[in-house]
Amino acid sequence: MNAENIKNEAYQLIDKYFMPAKAIIVKDFLNTYGFWDAPASTKYHGNYPGGLAEHSLAVAKNLLMLTEKLGLKWDNPGSPFVVGLLHDVCKMDQYKLISTENGYQYVYTNDSIYSHHGEKSICMLANCVTLTQEEIACIRWHMGAYETDTNEWKYYGNAIAKYPNVLWTHTADMMASHIEGV
Repeated sequence: MNAENIKNEAYQLIDKYFMPAKAIIVKDFLNTYGFWDAPASTKYHGNYPGGLAEHSLAVAKNLLMLTEKLGLKWDNPGSPFVVGLLHDVCKMDQYKLISTENGYQYVYTNDSIYSHHGEKSICMLANCVTLTQEEIACIRWHMGAYETDTNEWKYYGNAIAKYPNVLWTHTADMMASHIEGV
């Protein structure tokens, strides 16, 4: 899917799942901070310009599909889209493009004040959307075991026990990155 199609589809879904005034704010936030051009990683899934938007839209669509097929219940019916699209907004400024002998390459900038990228996404989103507690838990723990050291397994388990959709968010993320490759 090309970048313009991804942006158009995301805009349509933003208009569907956010009130009109909030949709304008979310679109402006994503446009201002480079969501549509950022990569999703430096060397794994979506490691190209626009990879973040493509990955995020895929996660949102997977989470919407899982919600429908499995009859998942959410505090806010729009949460699968909100969580899926916005779970990785922290990556808008996480990678820098550098020139190399072979063209270009993204490198990770290790200057964050947050220990987990889900936390950074939540903090960045505080400026434009009000998240439910369930959405916060899903975004914070969307990496599951991939970003959890053994001292935090208890908290991850607590999050799943309180909000089972934490596990489904991680599943949707893994479907997009490991099965679909975006």
